[in-house]
This record gives sequence, structure tokens and C-alpha cells, in this order.
Amino acid sequence: MKTSELLLDAHSRVQEVLHDVVTGLDDKTLAARPGDSANSIAWLVWHLTRVQDDHLAGAGGYDQVYTADGWHERLGLPLPAADTGYAHTSDQVALVQLSADQLLGYYDAVHARTVQFLATVTDEGLDRIVDKRWNPPVSLGVRLVSVIDDCAQHAGQAAYVKGLLS
Repeated sequence: MKTSELLLDAHSRVQEVLHDVVTGLDDKTLAARPGDSANSIAWLVWHLTRVQDDHLAGAGGYDQVYTADGWHERLGLPLPAADTGYAHTSDQVALVQLSADQLLGYYDAVHARTVQFLATVTDEGLDRIVDKRWNPPVSLGVRLVSVIDDCAQHAGQAAYVKGLLS
């Protein structure tokens, strides 16, 4: 198995979980929060998608799907286009009110772009530095694993919230 195939398998598992969680849920359930400061399913899915879109576009040197393909406008959230949800307050979490079709539409568009990018990843390229803002600087390999980890955790959290609300 090639490294790119392994990474694609991991991302495809996240996609399966998200479809299982989100499909069939109404807007009210997607926006529901099991506690005053808890995250909703909608926020978790939007946030993990934004992180994947932002981080992989940066690592791959391409434009984010969110802005380049008009998802920021289509989703109509009252948040800046560069916002990924990092360090959101409870009030900001509450702003993410999206339908299942919107969430999965944006996620699937990002996943399709991720698939294209991962097809170009080689073992030799994993050591390439993609973010010098950290010490030590972040390599492509570390960034790819970090994104998968973040997405898998948030997908699991969304599944847990769905279970709490059922």
C-alpha cells in the first residue's frame, strides 16, 4: 500500500462516519447542544471540514474549497471566510446553523479535493516543511496525520452528541 492510499483510507473513514451521523438529521437536531457550552453536531462537522480544507490547502499550495468554490457564501454563516472555528466562544458555536445537505455538501467537496491532493503525496515529500510558525517546523507528514487525528476526534464527538440526543 502506498502512503497516499493509506492517508486516503483514513480520510474515507471520516467521511463514512460523518455521513452516518448527519444523514437524516433535521436542522434542529444538528444545532442542538447537549450543554450550554457544548458543541453541536453542525459546529463539529463544519469545524472539522474547515480545518481539513484550511490545513490541506496550505500544505498543498492550493486555494481552499470554502472560498474558491463559493461555500462561504452558500453556507451564509456570519463568520469571516478565514474562520475555522478554532477557539470559538459559546456564542460563536451557536452561530453555526446548517442543514445536513449543507454540511455534507461542503464536506464532500473538501473530501474530493483532499483525494486529488493525496494522490500527489509521495514518501519523499513527507519531510517537506509546510508550516514554519511552529518549533520544530511542521512537515507535510506531521500535518497530514494531525488533520486526520483532528477530523477523527471531531467525527467521533459528533457521533457521541447524536447518541446523547437520540
